[in-house]
Amino acid sequence: MEKTTIAIVEDHPDLRNSLKLVLAGAPHLNLQGEYAQCEGLIHDIERGYIAPRVILMDIGLPGMSGIEGARRVKQLHPQGDVLMLTVFEDDSNVFQAICAGASGYLLKKSTPAEILHAVSQVTAGGVPMTPLIARKVMTMFRDFAPAPSDSDARLTPREKEVLGALVDGLNYKEIADRLFISLETVRNHLRHIYKKLQVHSKSEAVAQALKRRLI
Repeated sequence: MEKTTIAIVEDHPDLRNSLKLVLAGAPHLNLQGEYAQCEGLIHDIERGYIAPRVILMDIGLPGMSGIEGARRVKQLHPQGDVLMLTVFEDDSNVFQAICAGASGYLLKKSTPAEILHAVSQVTAGGVPMTPLIARKVMTMFRDFAPAPSDSDARLTPREKEVLGALVDGLNYKEIADRLFISLETVRNHLRHIYKKLQVHSKSEAVAQALKRRLI
């Protein structure tokens, strides 16, 4: 079984070491690097030293913020998923992180089991968030969303069902099970959804779905 590559960006040494122990102890994960600042991670990705499938990223970092770091990572390495791991749960940080391309948003008080589950969830196509964060995201986008436009009709009814399942945080297999379709059919629908919404990630698709009231 191929291991999931992962990296950590956290400036507090004790927490970084704790995360390292949790991740290094998981047999299905391969820890590629640990960094105190985004600049180090971006340097190594730019030069091809690492290409982590998942990045655990703090927000409140010295130098470049985790939000800007997430944006840069997605530009350089679109296949990577950034999980924000932070003490912040205010609306502004949640909104900015999702808009920057973060694929999930967890609080630092999350247990090791919750962190490992979130990593598995995001690699399976899910969008992990705590229930509180998920509610904040739903509220923010629905409160400030513009009225639906005629262009929303470009999504077929089935595509809207797939998109709705993605908003609910389901991974690809769970979407297939809910809609009684194959995994390959789910992937085909998502490719069409991404193209129609002009997005490149699950988190961007979720953001567009809520902002434009597509579901």
